[in-house]
Amino acid sequence: MAVKLKATKREDHSKSATKQIRESGDVPSVVYGKDKEAKAIAVNSIDLVKTVRDEGRNAIISLEIEGDKAEDVMLHEYQMDSIKDELIHADFYIVNMAEEMDVEVPLNLEGEAFGAKEGGVLQQPLFELQVRAKPADIPEQISVDVSELGIGDTIAIADLPKASKYEFLEDADTTVATVVPPDTLDETEEEADENAEPELVGAKDDEEE
Repeated sequence: MAVKLKATKREDHSKSATKQIRESGDVPSVVYGKDKEAKAIAVNSIDLVKTVRDEGRNAIISLEIEGDKAEDVMLHEYQMDSIKDELIHADFYIVNMAEEMDVEVPLNLEGEAFGAKEGGVLQQPLFELQVRAKPADIPEQISVDVSELGIGDTIAIADLPKASKYEFLEDADTTVATVVPPDTLDETEEEADENAEPELVGAKDDEEE
């Protein structure tokens, strides 16, 4: 079931009106979709942040636009003020609940890798996975148990449990987690430096002579 979010229409697009919207605690936004006319709206900043925090980045939102019918949307993009750390703009995309779409879903590694306990280093090359699914079937996150991973072991896309309601878009051999041996490169370089002959001051290469 989609979470509800109220919105008002924006008729005045001037800078002063946009500034006033932000000062009132709302976020100037746009809602659009395939074969849909774009609409300028405003949503409450706190309500939007709470919705995304509680429901996830890919949540289906029932956007209740004042004086218009509700639309099933997803938060497509947003802009932040880097200085004030505040939302300053948001884009909502109208979704067709019957059609599949491509989205990025957070990847969460669970457990402590066995190899990490032996001194190895657990690495996570990807923090999000691309999946294709109908809007209502998009998972909130993909969880992977890494507790059995030993040093040198790897988990790839092909190793993940198959899901009937969505599919992964990355190559099957794409690594999502691995445990690598402790880095011994620095020790090797130190030994090489100790065994190297001292360089002669003022010496030149043969080509320079």
